[in-house]
Amino acid sequence: MSGSHTGPTVASGVPQDFVAMTVVDAHQHFWDPSINYYPWLNDQPRIPFRYGDYASICRPYLPDDYRADAAPFRVAKSVYVEAEWNHRDPIGEMRYIASLRREHRLPTVAVAQAWLDAPDAAKVLAEQASFDFVRSVRHKPRANPKAIDGAPGGTTDSRWRAGFAELARNGLHFDLQTPWWHLGEAAKLAADFPATQIILNHTGLPADRSAEGIAGWKRAMTTLSTCPNVAVKISGLGQPGEPWTAAANRDIVRTVIDLFGVARCMFASNFPVDSLCASFTAIFGGFREIVRDLSENEQRALFHDNAIRIYAMAGT
Repeated sequence: MSGSHTGPTVASGVPQDFVAMTVVDAHQHFWDPSINYYPWLNDQPRIPFRYGDYASICRPYLPDDYRADAAPFRVAKSVYVEAEWNHRDPIGEMRYIASLRREHRLPTVAVAQAWLDAPDAAKVLAEQASFDFVRSVRHKPRANPKAIDGAPGGTTDSRWRAGFAELARNGLHFDLQTPWWHLGEAAKLAADFPATQIILNHTGLPADRSAEGIAGWKRAMTTLSTCPNVAVKISGLGQPGEPWTAAANRDIVRTVIDLFGVARCMFASNFPVDSLCASFTAIFGGFREIVRDLSENEQRALFHDNAIRIYAMAGT
């Protein structure tokens, strides 16, 4: 991979060297609400969402759709992340993903659903870990307007933490998705469970792009970056009604890389959710533009190697 982006372009208008690369997508989804139950996709009225109206993605989205969206990038491997499937049947989602893997050879590995504060959390985690492609779990902890220690369903809740303690016993990582103002709590969680790899989803959700909002996000990310067992997925940076551009997201992406270091960061599409904001090519081409001054090895780490290492995909 060259640091320069001069040269011929492909039909998408993106320079050829932006797409003449193999990537590992560290965060993507598949779903079929016509045959499976996803409350947020199937139910009416639809829930409030940070990208606004999401009716256009409330339809089947399968590996062939994903490959078409990802072209002309070459996606070698991917990490499926639980899609808020019916929480009464968390194991059913992984059975469904197992069938997709057999038929389509995607995804490569998966982040499963498990409600850590549920009475059966230990049993569910053990069952999820029994799938040889499950590497991590996600349960979005309860979010509050401001951090409140001990709030039920949050990362300081004793019952939630008891479930979290089961992760290491099952050889599982944890994918954390929470607003940035809860990252102080997340840092305490990481410090208390140093043997558990935590992967922060969607760049800490810097949705508020005001000067005050970005300053708060940077302080929170600085705190979390001191925890060596935390990595970050750089994704989820769309803004409703605004085009996804390198200029709009450069400061956020480079701040994360500066704080956590190249070795603890990885790029991801969050497709099809982020298709509400931009094309796959716009997002990955934008990432490439933002880091084009980095070395070839550093770029390969961000786009490929780190995801394979962190999610143990070598040989899969």
